[in-house]
Amino acid sequence: MHELSIAYSIVEIVKNEAEKANSIKVSEIELVVGTLSGIEVEALEFAMEVSIKNSVMEDAKVKIIQKEAMAVCKKCNFDFAITSLFDPCPECGGFENEVYQGQEMLVKSLVVE
Repeated sequence: MHELSIAYSIVEIVKNEAEKANSIKVSEIELVVGTLSGIEVEALEFAMEVSIKNSVMEDAKVKIIQKEAMAVCKKCNFDFAITSLFDPCPECGGFENEVYQGQEMLVKSLVVE
């Protein structure tokens, strides 16, 4: 379950940002997780519950937004949603696709008090 190590890294990032803002409490955090990031959202939610205990995020609302993976076909320039890196282009059937969205995992925003 690599989501637990990711959750602890998120807590560390948030702690550092809260310190920069001279805050000791974070009330809300928004995360973006791409559908091809390799992260199971349910596992991350559980890991966040565990990792925020006794931190500046202890009572924070954690919002996770899933971002759909998108690719463009290099052969016909068609944009399409993908569920796997090996999906063919639905327009021409080609496999020369470039994923431009949906592999990310990032802290989008946080609210400090």
